[in-house]
Amino acid sequence: MKGLDRLGVTYRLNDYRYASKHPEEIVCIIGMPYLLYTKSWRNPIIFGAGIYSHAIECPDLLLRYPNVKRVLVPGEWMRQMFEPFYGEKVIAWPVGTDTDQWSPEIKQAPEYDFLIYNKIRWQHDYYEETLLAPIRAVLEKKGLSYRTITYGHYKPEELLAGLQLCKNVLFLCEHETQGLAYQQILATGTPVLAWDRGGFWQDPAYYPQRVQFSPVSSVPYWDKRCGLTFTAFSDFESKLTAFLIGARDFRPRDYVMENLTLEKCADNYLGIYNQILQEQT
Repeated sequence: MKGLDRLGVTYRLNDYRYASKHPEEIVCIIGMPYLLYTKSWRNPIIFGAGIYSHAIECPDLLLRYPNVKRVLVPGEWMRQMFEPFYGEKVIAWPVGTDTDQWSPEIKQAPEYDFLIYNKIRWQHDYYEETLLAPIRAVLEKKGLSYRTITYGHYKPEELLAGLQLCKNVLFLCEHETQGLAYQQILATGTPVLAWDRGGFWQDPAYYPQRVQFSPVSSVPYWDKRCGLTFTAFSDFESKLTAFLIGARDFRPRDYVMENLTLEKCADNYLGIYNQILQEQT
């Protein structure tokens, strides 16, 4: 909503009565997929983002609800995962980052070299032994100081506080559908060294019995301005060396300002909306 507000675009929020009386108006269902099933919509619908983890949750969506004109998912690899089910109607659309809140202006004199952002979701003991502990050992061997923040155990202001005092971020996650947290980090002008393992989607609710999809990414929105990636501990040290050599040349905020601001993403959403309007006429 913030992005639309900044663009000066008016909208109605949860006005079901209005939608019912104006079936020609496009309805946007974001983050609450049950609304599609619990109301008798006659309107054209933009469905998503924030709906299913995988299209097998409703493989016949477009047959059951032909008024769904677009299905939005957070990123490109997820779009590819949904495409066999929903075809050209599935589109990658990221939410934007508040680049006023997440800004280089928060930065203070750095007190440590790396903030380790640990968002490893599964097999914690295994990755502690094979990834986290070896990485910490390399950092200590090189005399690089660090602090750690763990996903699910911090408040947004704690991440901001950590970013104020670090030079760089080491981002550890099996995969991300969008990766809002690392994009907020990039927006502060902080370069990121990211573990991007690739391979299969690892969600144990689906993999390996129900879904085997690859490749995935931990940094689905990314280019060389953001930092560097490594695939496993085996190439961590060499990538760390290259990262430190090139750290001053990275321009992570430029990438976000070009692609992921609230305004830019809201404008992209409006483009999808307007395309459907044209199709209706």
